[in-house]
Amino acid sequence: MAEDSKPLIEEVEDLSWGEFGTLARGYLRIPLALIIVEMFYWFITQPTNTLGVIQESEAWIWYQLTELIYGPGAATLSEYNGWTTLVTLQHPDFYFDHIRLYVSDECAGVHEMIFITVLIMMTTGVPQKLRIRSAIVACGIVYVLNIIRLLILYPLAVSGCNENPNLMYCEQPMHDFHSFVYQWGFLIILVLMWLAWFKWVNAGDLIRKEQAKSQSQWKFIYRKNWENFHKAALVISVLLVLGAFANVLLDADAMAARETVEMCDFYSSITGDCGEARDAWSQEIQSSWSLATLGMLGFVCTIIAIDKPNDEEE
Repeated sequence: MAEDSKPLIEEVEDLSWGEFGTLARGYLRIPLALIIVEMFYWFITQPTNTLGVIQESEAWIWYQLTELIYGPGAATLSEYNGWTTLVTLQHPDFYFDHIRLYVSDECAGVHEMIFITVLIMMTTGVPQKLRIRSAIVACGIVYVLNIIRLLILYPLAVSGCNENPNLMYCEQPMHDFHSFVYQWGFLIILVLMWLAWFKWVNAGDLIRKEQAKSQSQWKFIYRKNWENFHKAALVISVLLVLGAFANVLLDADAMAARETVEMCDFYSSITGDCGEARDAWSQEIQSSWSLATLGMLGFVCTIIAIDKPNDEEE
């Protein structure tokens, strides 16, 4: 038994500092991937209710569980901009007895799901099927955590309004909690989830083994040989992305429409001017999204190349 266990002990030795440095350089692609995903997510979620189906599912579950946990009449579910995503919390101590809360595409938790998925899928060395299964499970956990976050809003609002009944903004503890979760809370949880998963699958040892045998496999690498075609494609991609931002940020009409939309969302207004502003803002975003998508696709196709190993070296 002692002889059989010796090789196992040698295989799980700690990474050397040199291996750690190589690993750290390799993982610089994760922040780059997250930046690209952030840009993509920002563009697809600017139009209202981009993730309408997911928003409706979370609003329905939130409403049903609120009624079940806090009693009948604690909430109502209704339409907002054509989607059943408006959950109205009700309590005698609330200002006008109710608080209207809209499940936006940002509240759907997809942003967090994409973040943890990128972290898991970009972890090399771990078998692809395991990464895919892990990403699916992680997204399910994020979905459940997001529902729990929504359920916590009601008791926080009630606690604030119990101290200052029927006063405007008495539910401020609820808003403070919401801001903390989206600024820091979910980020901390997602990073801890990834670290726990990294340790659970023994990713450090798997990465080292992959590096030892990766010489004979095809792999994606950063392009080393740049021809004029690649340089021209990269310049065009940069111009497309810059044009996408300029199309929105430098357009006075687009910025005015955005300000109107934000004001309407803040006051939960559904006037005709609000509808026109949302349509104008959505059109600007959709055109910018198209330009940015083409630009990012150009980045990927020019910067990344396929490394084909020479069979004769084996």
